[in-house]
Amino acid sequence: MRSAAQPGSSNLVPILAALSCVAALLIGAALTQPNLGWYATLAKPGFTPPNGIFPIVWPILYALMAISFWIAWRAPGKEEDRKRAAIWFSIQLALGVVWSAAFFWLHSPASGLGVIMAFLIVILGTIVVFDRLSRMTALLLLPLLLWVSFATSLNFAIWYLNR
Repeated sequence: MRSAAQPGSSNLVPILAALSCVAALLIGAALTQPNLGWYATLAKPGFTPPNGIFPIVWPILYALMAISFWIAWRAPGKEEDRKRAAIWFSIQLALGVVWSAAFFWLHSPASGLGVIMAFLIVILGTIVVFDRLSRMTALLLLPLLLWVSFATSLNFAIWYLNR
């Protein structure tokens, strides 16, 4: 078992994870932004938040994800648990980007719904794996779980109203 302060290349992993969060956020925004005109044409449920909420919420959630991963990676515990956490975290980041591509870039609420349901499951899995390393890391991901749960219901409603 390594200590949290041990120098080495493994200390670069949290930095790379933070940079990956920034990259995922920017790619998601790049896929979404040019398609907001299309999004405006869709029928939406009454609980749809104003568009201005999304660019506030997502950076906060990605910052919490990066902090959570940083703490998980540096937590005492088994190296295999940290590696498992990194895998779940990476899949979670990838699915966030894939959702933006499916829903906005492909103009497909149906595809987006499939991806966001997988995203939700992976977030739950990530929380479970992170909790083994540190309860704080799991708690830091709860806002993401709540937001993506809300986004899943919004995605479903948009799909349903526009099928």
